[in-house]
Amino acid sequence: MAAHNFTMTAEVGDALAAGKPVVALESTIITHGMPWPGNRDMALKVEATIREAGAVPATIAVIDGQLHVGLREEQITALARTEDAMKLSRADLAFAIAEGRTGATTVAATMIAAHLAGIAVFATGGIGGVHRGAEHSFDVSADLDELARTPVIVVSAGAKAILDIEKTLEVLETLGVPVIAYGQDSMPAFWSRSAGLPAPLRLDNAAAIARFERARRTLGNHGGLLVANPLPAENEIARERMEDYIAAALADASAEDIGGKQVTPFLLDRIFQLSGGASLDANIALVINNARLAAEIAIELAD
Repeated sequence: MAAHNFTMTAEVGDALAAGKPVVALESTIITHGMPWPGNRDMALKVEATIREAGAVPATIAVIDGQLHVGLREEQITALARTEDAMKLSRADLAFAIAEGRTGATTVAATMIAAHLAGIAVFATGGIGGVHRGAEHSFDVSADLDELARTPVIVVSAGAKAILDIEKTLEVLETLGVPVIAYGQDSMPAFWSRSAGLPAPLRLDNAAAIARFERARRTLGNHGGLLVANPLPAENEIARERMEDYIAAALADASAEDIGGKQVTPFLLDRIFQLSGGASLDANIALVINNARLAAEIAIELAD
């Protein structure tokens, strides 16, 4: 598929035309989640993981006003070195296209582009959600509303642990978004395997997730499905230790009056510093783990 302001790599286009499994990938993790050159290396490794699993990766971004579904290696490298890329969600995706800007897609914007392209599965690190203190700031990610309206399976390690995971689950329930914990009864908490909260649903393999999605389609259900995939045990950081880092990072953000779209990148960077880099190692491990599971689900759906 190709149209004005919407292009695909030949690899992605050929795979979709042939009915082969494709996995969408966001680009905010490249521009706002990790420093150079680790961000480029991570992006290429995630794409390689998907290919090794038997699916085709499609990293999504807006480059000079052009919406790309699938990036060439040199484009990933250039994006990883871009310092002024916009952070795009539903509200400003079209703005970046109209104004010829370069921007990285969040979960919400990636879901929109993936659905337009006909890609049913998307792998990310963690979704956005209800921020801590949202009862005062009203800071709730557009990712949650997008999950309620756009029919894409999102494989993540749950909501980012810097958020209020309990309130995030409440909002997802209100919006009618199915939330599945993969292989365990508790919700994962991004860097940690458990948030100390029960998962709404549990499934233990990719075939079961694909079967559930087919049943949803049969019933005419609209909107996405969230798969919460815990990172490998050897890569996790204990939840109690992470809470100490998060509390310190939140205090710093408040002291520096950080708000809006700058909150999450600031907190992730501060936690990286506080953890001595351990949070970044865990982040890379969980993204690769999610990519592998997303590929398995895409293969099951294609079959």
